[in-house]
Amino acid sequence: MLKRLQRNFYSKDTLSIAKNLLGKILVHEINGKKLSGRIVETEAYKGIMDKAAHSYMNKRTKRTEVMYGPCGFSYVFMIYGMYHCFNVVTEDEDIPEAVLVRAIEPVHHIDDISLNRYKKKFAHLNKNEIKNLTNGPGKLCKALLIDKNQNQKDLCNSNLYIEDDNFKDFKIKSAKRIGVDYAGDAADYLWRFYIENNFYVSVK
Repeated sequence: MLKRLQRNFYSKDTLSIAKNLLGKILVHEINGKKLSGRIVETEAYKGIMDKAAHSYMNKRTKRTEVMYGPCGFSYVFMIYGMYHCFNVVTEDEDIPEAVLVRAIEPVHHIDDISLNRYKKKFAHLNKNEIKNLTNGPGKLCKALLIDKNQNQKDLCNSNLYIEDDNFKDFKIKSAKRIGVDYAGDAADYLWRFYIENNFYVSVK
């Protein structure tokens, strides 16, 4: 039985949510289709005290404003001027923390996911293309058609959401986050979590 995650799931400690999101299914209903993938890799960002977070030292801007609001909303931003990243807002209001979804394993409408990424169906992909289909935050956003239009979406009540099918048969590994070398001591925090041995994890 598939069950959409509700507000109380997102209101807990950000590190716990980053781990608990593993195995859940990220869904974007668009163009009459349910594009989805199982979350296999996440990163936690602990807001005000985390030098790697956009809201470090309480930096409140138009971009980060959504993190100061209720939990269970999407935070979608762009990096390098071309790649979108999907995050889940966590914790109580005015605690600006979030979890980045780094990689997913395609579940439904895999041909459409493949067409969104490569303009060809899944059966026509080579091994390298399959590996790189959704194994990164920008890749999964392109595959699921997630862009700035999905920023500040209520994940509890919109066409963008996360659901639970009670998949729990996996082990969780932790590691340093990716691309945060600038963040001093925070660069060494083991706040990246992933499903052990999953093919779609971005960095083992």
